[in-house]
Amino acid sequence: MRGSWRRRTAAGLVALLALVPVAAGCTGGSSDPEVGPTKPASQEPVVLTFGVFGPEEALDAFRSTVTVWNATTEGPEVKLRTWESRDRMRAALEAGVPVPDVFLAPRADLRWLLDNGYTQPVDELLDERGVNFGDGYSRDALQAFSAEDRLQCMPYAVSPMVIYYNKALVNFDRMRNRGLEAPDEDSTSWSFEEFAAAAEFASRPRRGTKGVHIGASLPGLGPFIESGGGSVFDDAVDPTSLTFSSDDSRAALERTLELLRNPNVTLDEDQLAEASPLAWFERGKLGMIAGYRPLVPQLRLVQGLDFDVMPMPILDSSATVGDVTGLCLSRKAASTSAAADFMVYELSVDAVTRVTRTGYLLPANLEVALTDAFLQPGRMPDHAVFFNNAIRAMSLPPMTDNLPQLEEAVQPGLDQLVYGVGVLDLDAVTQEIDDTSRTVLDPESVSESPSPSESE
Repeated sequence: MRGSWRRRTAAGLVALLALVPVAAGCTGGSSDPEVGPTKPASQEPVVLTFGVFGPEEALDAFRSTVTVWNATTEGPEVKLRTWESRDRMRAALEAGVPVPDVFLAPRADLRWLLDNGYTQPVDELLDERGVNFGDGYSRDALQAFSAEDRLQCMPYAVSPMVIYYNKALVNFDRMRNRGLEAPDEDSTSWSFEEFAAAAEFASRPRRGTKGVHIGASLPGLGPFIESGGGSVFDDAVDPTSLTFSSDDSRAALERTLELLRNPNVTLDEDQLAEASPLAWFERGKLGMIAGYRPLVPQLRLVQGLDFDVMPMPILDSSATVGDVTGLCLSRKAASTSAAADFMVYELSVDAVTRVTRTGYLLPANLEVALTDAFLQPGRMPDHAVFFNNAIRAMSLPPMTDNLPQLEEAVQPGLDQLVYGVGVLDLDAVTQEIDDTSRTVLDPESVSESPSPSESE
């Protein structure tokens, strides 16, 4: 998952990361690079394209940054290309649409980008332009986009999973007054037992409310498995199998599923068939859901919904999952130098702040992440800082491009874990999930395995 960092050139990013305190001291305390929307080094008469995806409000913010660039530089002109989602953007590129000169990409797509030769490394280009890697970005965020001993894209946004809760259904003060386990409102963590108590407290049959929904998926169950000492994959870099059947993973699942399979506190099949878990949460009928930062603006628009966030609950240690979005540079950029200049501008505090104010993202730029542009005091959620805190416990999936196929293959087993009725044979189901995962992650080993008749 995290590539090694070996020195490639004297001025490369590797040297910066290896000597972070020295680099930070040389570049100053601000993460805003000195290079801003000024006349770029390249004088070529080119037009650059900037590809982004997201909801319309975020796209408008990106559009405003491009407008500022075009109005305050002598060139090159930048034209914005937009898609409403990451999936739409990837589908367009797979269909042959030209790769934008500079573009947003989730880390989950990095393997695909590298395999198709769509990007070029950015470490030396940004180093030459004064980008502060030392204090401005977390080492984990930088390593998320490291591959082949280079920084392939520059981290732009981070998205850790947290728990969203309805404050009308999950009231910690009232829980404590009743002698129930509950965290203090400003606690930076909570135990799984407190989480389970909150789910039971929010479940009120007379009002038709349920306490919690956690999706039957690898991201949904991953935080609980890892918090309980288990692991989702057998290898963080080059996995050949899931490890749901390992002793530690099974023990974590056993504790977790006791709550998630309880029909008194979780949405049943009829409710899930009627509406999505998010819809139940917006209706005020579901106490808690797991989600990412982009949910915030949508939930703010729900009349009468008073919500906040908490970190993922702890079984044994803090753990969550998530993704990192980066700014990438096309290998076939119209002008690599000019595109790098524009990328530095988009990474500046002013440009990142414009997009952050929309509420959709947690910026990878640490300076902006700690300002009111992200924390937005006076607006829900009250504890936006918990998104920042969650980054330290966030793990990323291996850098493979077959995770969608993996999820599809093991989905029946995951559904059986979370939604199955009757007595759960945890050993059998987890073993089946792991065996099925090998058909996607390591198909050669499956094809080479002898059939029952051959082994006899």
